[in-house]
Amino acid sequence: MHSVTQHQDLMAGPPPTHLPVDPAQADLDAGLAPGDVVRRHPASPTAWLALGTQAAASDADALTVYAYARVGYHRSLDLLRRNGWKGHGPVPWEHEPNRGFLGCLALLARSAREIGETDEWDRCSAFLRDSSPAAYDALLGEL
Repeated sequence: MHSVTQHQDLMAGPPPTHLPVDPAQADLDAGLAPGDVVRRHPASPTAWLALGTQAAASDADALTVYAYARVGYHRSLDLLRRNGWKGHGPVPWEHEPNRGFLGCLALLARSAREIGETDEWDRCSAFLRDSSPAAYDALLGEL
C-alpha cells in the first residue's frame, strides 16, 4: 500500500489574508457622515479610516488624526486575527475589503511622523510595506 505524502513549501510563508466586506462601506458610499458611521459600526476599520481622513482633510489637530488612526489600526488587528491572520503575512491591497486596515496603517504612520513619533512611523511604514507593497506605493510611496 502506497501512502501519499503532501509536501508543504515551508518557504512560501503564510497565505494572504482576505478580510470580509466591511458593512460600514455601504453607509459611507450612501453618503453618511463618517462620525455617524463610526457610531453605527464602532469595530469598523473602514469607518475609523474615513473619520481620520476627514479630520486630516479639515486640518484637525494632528493628535486627533493620530487617535482616530490608532483606533482604526487596533480594530483592524482584531479583525485580521478573527480572519486567520497570525501576526504577519500578506494583506493584499488588490482585495478591496483589506483597504480599511491598510489605510488605517498608512494614516497612523503619517500622523505618527507628523507628531514626531519617529519610531512608530518606522514600524508602521515597514509593516505596511511588508503587508502590501502595492498599498505602500499607493498610500505612502510619495513620502
